Amino acid sequence: MKNSEVSTVNSELKYLKLAHLLLDKIKQGDLRINDQLPSVNRLAAEHNISKSTVLMALNHLMEKGIIEPVYRKGFFVKKNSIDHQFRVFFLLDKLTVFKEELYHSFFNRLKDHAHIDVFFHNYSYRIFERLVLENLGNYTHYVILSIMKEDVSPIINLIPPEKRIILDYNIENLNGDYSAVYQDFAGDIYAAMKDVRGRVEKYRRAVLVLPEDSFYGNLVKDGFLRFCEEYQFDYLIVHQIERSQFRRGDVYITLNRHDRDDVDIIKLVREHKYKLGRDIGLISYNDLYVKEVLEGGITVISTDFSKMGEEAANLILEGKVAKIKNPSKLIIRPSL
Repeated sequence: MKNSEVSTVNSELKYLKLAHLLLDKIKQGDLRINDQLPSVNRLAAEHNISKSTVLMALNHLMEKGIIEPVYRKGFFVKKNSIDHQFRVFFLLDKLTVFKEELYHSFFNRLKDHAHIDVFFHNYSYRIFERLVLENLGNYTHYVILSIMKEDVSPIINLIPPEKRIILDYNIENLNGDYSAVYQDFAGDIYAAMKDVRGRVEKYRRAVLVLPEDSFYGNLVKDGFLRFCEEYQFDYLIVHQIERSQFRRGDVYITLNRHDRDDVDIIKLVREHKYKLGRDIGLISYNDLYVKEVLEGGITVISTDFSKMGEEAANLILEGKVAKIKNPSKLIIRPSL
């Protein structure tokens, strides 16, 4: 391709023409793996285009994993072919049964179309920040589960909006038109309790167990209070299960981040010789296999994590920008 051919195309396509030209040189062996590319100034002069257009072309190749920047040296060839159409930065909090379900659904939908790198922040602001900053410009899409105690919106805002897909909790203060597949924590608990209102009203009081370290607890609390106040239902909010507050006729709602609250309730039920589902009610968040059989079955509210992963993958494949409320399900079992 002649220099003039690059400079005469429509301006918004110039960077793609240059990117394809560089990729052709890499494929043909004119530029080999670990070779340094010509400088930005030289590429701009040779092809009669602006330096910003050159940088767009180089960013495009970085997103595809073809080249990589080296501080104060320039850009170097990393690979000689594009294996997949998309490169995805996938950031989770930690690996749990539910997050594994989410990831496998996402991976199975995209595996023939994308290279996916998985990272974990483990609720650490410092790790979250480092992972995002170190990987800016290296991916076509950034899929982020961002439930954190700290406000991470300034970090996420460094990612171009069209490349962001926020999962599980759609945090505030994000700029631009970005995508999200999120839980409606307040709406889900309100709708679930309304659906089982007839069962709940057989109990005297609703007790929400709200751990102090729960990242989404206040959102659940909002929906819980809305139901109790709308239907004039007596309620109590506690941070942990207390023997002194345990009484016949209570229905418990547990967020159950560590699966301990359900066990503590069942132990107290047995100690008092009560019957779960009659003397004490229990609604637990997130369905696990054991909850289907524990004490004859625990009633659960659970979002569909497989659907969440599938929807996120579809946004990438279809090139869409959208905010999607993920469906939740209420499974009624003998504990209620």
